[in-house]
Amino acid sequence: MTSITIVGEKLAKKDEVFIFIGPQNDCKNCKLKNICFNLKQYHQYKITTVRDKRHSCSVHAGDAIVVEVEELSIETTIDKKYTKGSIITYEKNDCDEQLCSYYDLCTNQALEPNKKYVITEILDDIPCSKGESIQQVTLKEKE
Repeated sequence: MTSITIVGEKLAKKDEVFIFIGPQNDCKNCKLKNICFNLKQYHQYKITTVRDKRHSCSVHAGDAIVVEVEELSIETTIDKKYTKGSIITYEKNDCDEQLCSYYDLCTNQALEPNKKYVITEILDDIPCSKGESIQQVTLKEKE
């Protein structure tokens, strides 16, 4: 599904991918904040269309540009017992191996605990330093 938002002019390029980190304090009095904040925090988006509309912005370097974006699937790791098409209820990963190269993937902040997701793709087996049997997958929120 396509959404409309505003990004800085340096980011406003077709096929550019970004993660929406959430509202900024400098934006609380902006008349356009509802357009910027209609995305899901920590989710990844791909710009599909760059529109001609520009706005001044106190957060971005230069102008802010209106763009159309598409939400991308969420990548994370889950137990190998699950297969493509499975519906899972996400449980927060309490891994404390912060130096592991897979830590951010395993503890993806875009995932909401106790929410249902559909496995859309199995990507790879992940070697877990704690001995867990896990795989890298892409997920979409269950509708």
